[in-house]
Amino acid sequence: MDSDPHAGNLLDDVNAQFERAAVYSDYPRGLLDQVKMCNVVHRMSFPVRDDDGSIRVVEAYRAEHSFHRLPTKGGIRFSPDVTEDEVCALASLMTYKCAIVEAPFGGAKGGVCIDSRNESEGFLERATRRYVAELNRKNMIGPAVDVPAPDYGTGEREMAWIVDTYTALNPDQLNPFACVTGKPISLHGISGRTEATGRGVAIGIAEATDSAEDMEAIGLTRGIEGKRVIVQGLGKVGYHAARLLQEAGARIVAIAEYDGGIASDSGIDVEAVQRHRAETGSILGAAGTRTIDSPFQVLELDCDILVPAALENQITADNAPRIKAPIVAEAANGPVDSEGDAILRERGILVIPDLFLNAGGVTVSYFEWLKNIQHVSPERLTSRYQEVATTRVVKALEGATGAHLSDVDFMKAVKGPEEIDLVEAALADTITHAYHAVHDLWKSRAMPDLRVAAYTLAINRVAQSYQVQGIFP
Repeated sequence: MDSDPHAGNLLDDVNAQFERAAVYSDYPRGLLDQVKMCNVVHRMSFPVRDDDGSIRVVEAYRAEHSFHRLPTKGGIRFSPDVTEDEVCALASLMTYKCAIVEAPFGGAKGGVCIDSRNESEGFLERATRRYVAELNRKNMIGPAVDVPAPDYGTGEREMAWIVDTYTALNPDQLNPFACVTGKPISLHGISGRTEATGRGVAIGIAEATDSAEDMEAIGLTRGIEGKRVIVQGLGKVGYHAARLLQEAGARIVAIAEYDGGIASDSGIDVEAVQRHRAETGSILGAAGTRTIDSPFQVLELDCDILVPAALENQITADNAPRIKAPIVAEAANGPVDSEGDAILRERGILVIPDLFLNAGGVTVSYFEWLKNIQHVSPERLTSRYQEVATTRVVKALEGATGAHLSDVDFMKAVKGPEEIDLVEAALADTITHAYHAVHDLWKSRAMPDLRVAAYTLAINRVAQSYQVQGIFP
């Protein structure tokens, strides 16, 4: 992007939002302070051999925000801009996010100060493996301790290096593959993890726009169909969110990336843009689109739904007055800072907060962790049984009615679920349930916005966990 996305302090913003919600909680201040504070943050520096044989010292962090439930859970990002405050803030968000979707984890986050776009694969592998060794030394990684996942600048490849290194360092570990999620399928990952966050975003937006009352309040019609959508960031989250929203009937009218943006009033074919980027290295110049020099100009274009899916602090006091979208759906972590959020709220813009909207990733990571702990894929014990049982029901209905399905339709009707079917169904149920829990709290207690309701729900659930453990009276 052409301005510093880290200009604000995300930790200050998260804590400010926490305090907005804390006034709606009935728990004592001391307990609220415990919920708020980051329990552990480890800063480390370690040597990594560069490709030319020289030694480079790499700085890295791992924050474990809350131990109310274990293990802690959170991604690892590779970025030269990573700071201690940033990982503490992101770990805090993970705690609250897990509480809202009822995943049994405390929040954590890691960061390594390297730019994955400008480093060789060899250097990235050596840095990743050394980072894991440092975490293992401090007992900050393990299936029952702290479970990383992909984040900005990392993916399946890095997760594969992590599990390999952890296994080598812990040869007696019974569940080594559960030390990290977001792994390749061939290394006991789970189907649907790659697109999970973007899918969750699309599900959450669909639920939010399904309320006729809420849509009428901001001048929109009910439903996704025909809505004009702008997506900032066509990475793992933004791409899948845009693709699924388009499949649901939305019209993608603009996309922003770090080097600029593209727009088309008639709509953009997301898959075609993805193919263009694979061929050219950029979304710019995609067929049927006009180029916009600054990605931040894209945020201010006219649309119905703006989906910031890049980094934090993209909407601030500087540009919030110029945002035209009546809905801002936070696919990234902290894309709207606290000052920008206040302006959007004053302008009557509906902000669907990151706290539950982008929780699809950790939700499916939870399913992957369970799969690795149980040493069995979720459909393996049930799929064939369901297929046999459904076959009996269908044949009984055919006998009773005299109707008969074709062989193709019969197989479709009785086919047992595959792993991806169970994952997508459970993800949809989780995000839908989380949205309505937050929405109902917002309406029933006349809270200022969905964000306050989300934080309040999370705070109360974490505080209750501490209280029932006898840590606080």
